[in-house]
Amino acid sequence: MKTASIITLAALAVSACSSENTTALSWRQPAGAFLDEGQFGNPTMNNIQAHQGGGEYIAGLNSRFSSEVEPTITFDFDSSRLDAASRATLVQQATWIRQFPEVRFRVYGHTDLVGSTTYNKALGMRRANTAVSFLVSQGIERSRLEAVVSFGETQPIIVSEGRERRNRRTVTEVTGFVQSNPALLNGKYADVIFREYVTSATSAHGTTTSQ
Repeated sequence: MKTASIITLAALAVSACSSENTTALSWRQPAGAFLDEGQFGNPTMNNIQAHQGGGEYIAGLNSRFSSEVEPTITFDFDSSRLDAASRATLVQQATWIRQFPEVRFRVYGHTDLVGSTTYNKALGMRRANTAVSFLVSQGIERSRLEAVVSFGETQPIIVSEGRERRNRRTVTEVTGFVQSNPALLNGKYADVIFREYVTSATSAHGTTTSQ
């Protein structure tokens, strides 16, 4: 009986410590960081995502973008100049982006591992700005595009100390919705995403080919 009591007290002590640690951590984390359906974590997180632009809809739209259009372009060594292949890819990106005037995008710049961290970060940013400027020249509103502070050399695709073209790149991603767009005032983000699916299907069925 005495042994059972000791075990019970030990279990309660461990449980109390765990609860205290979670409570202490919760004060240092953003609201919604702890996903606990028994309290307010998960509902709070979902509410924040809804207000910031659709949460899962943004992820779904970004997945669609990267599957239908090449999101990445690459650069020559120590250069932010666009070659013919990069321009062709950006034209495709711009064509896709124009279908969704409610959507915002970011362009992330990267470099390979040659050179200093400071220089590479600035070079990656120049590459991102170059890509954004080209997209703007294709009729995309500048307010919908953001060239972010570059990841520089910190996220290589190929880990190599030498020159690696695949690391010298920019990546375009969906990041949210234009909140001032009247089409989104009713919160129907799913309608935005699937609108073009319906249009494409209608066009495909309405097209005949002469032999």
